[in-house]
Amino acid sequence: MADEYRIAEGRLGGEPTVTVSAPEGLVCAVLALRGATLLSWQVGRGAAGQLTELTDGYRDEAELLSQDGVRAGLLAPFPNRVADGRYHYGGRDHDLLPGRRADRLIYHGFVRELPFELISATTTADSARLLLRTTSIRPGRYSGYPFALDLDVEYTIGPRELGIEIRATNVGGTTAPYASGWHPYFTLSRPVDDLVLQIPAHTLIRTDASLIPLRGKDAFLPLDRCPDLDFRTPRRLGDAVVDACFADLAPGPGGRTETVLSDPVTGDGLRVWQHGGYLHVFTGDTLARDRRTSIALEPVEAPTDAYNRPEHATTLALEPGRQREFRFGVTYMPSTH
Repeated sequence: MADEYRIAEGRLGGEPTVTVSAPEGLVCAVLALRGATLLSWQVGRGAAGQLTELTDGYRDEAELLSQDGVRAGLLAPFPNRVADGRYHYGGRDHDLLPGRRADRLIYHGFVRELPFELISATTTADSARLLLRTTSIRPGRYSGYPFALDLDVEYTIGPRELGIEIRATNVGGTTAPYASGWHPYFTLSRPVDDLVLQIPAHTLIRTDASLIPLRGKDAFLPLDRCPDLDFRTPRRLGDAVVDACFADLAPGPGGRTETVLSDPVTGDGLRVWQHGGYLHVFTGDTLARDRRTSIALEPVEAPTDAYNRPEHATTLALEPGRQREFRFGVTYMPSTH
């Protein structure tokens, strides 16, 4: 139907993509099937409805394959880092980087590079819903992760909102450690220094020089004692360099936590929302391209190195036959003047 959202298949180099367009051309979202990765999200702005890019995703096939910056990557079966690439689970030691003695940095799981299949697409006059699936996580395929998961990713794209739900199902015979997240970069102006950020978090997770949380209770610092990273009251980012995880997020109505990014010059804003979990913030200071021109606001189910923290053992555990979902997304708030 001409007045419904439209879905078209395409390519980014050799990589298959799916494009979602709204009636009147007021929304356009592009996804790569590799990793079910959001490449672009544009929304009409102003009376003329001119499309405005709100994310800073991979621009070409080479960037997508390089995974530099993990732009809009879906993070599973673990977000962020696992210390030294090793963890103990189910009575066994696991090594995610076997045979490697140096450079044992591993982060953001491996789902972001997996092939997904478009299972279904539903369109109406108000939104489009895409369901993508991968069945690639099986014992023996990924070092240090001998578990079997099916992963569904559902995108819902509306006039001013993009929602994502990740659903993992344990299709194996043993309990698996699992957590997910999202690593989008958002842009309202360039650079990010002039943007205003508000995070409804009460606690900062303290880390060592390798960005691994400190042991036990030492990892948790009340933001009352860390004013430089306290964004509970909206304030300008300025030259702040941030690569940190925020905890004890205060939910709003319906249990939805909202982190707000706004541009005081244009009046535009974004609400990055999530149901539960933590928020990681990265100001993009080490990106290979366009440093500090966008900011990563990352909803995550678990903090860095949760696989090695006993207090997360229960929340990570995904039992055989069970399913777990994590819901998050972003809402565009155009200027009212």
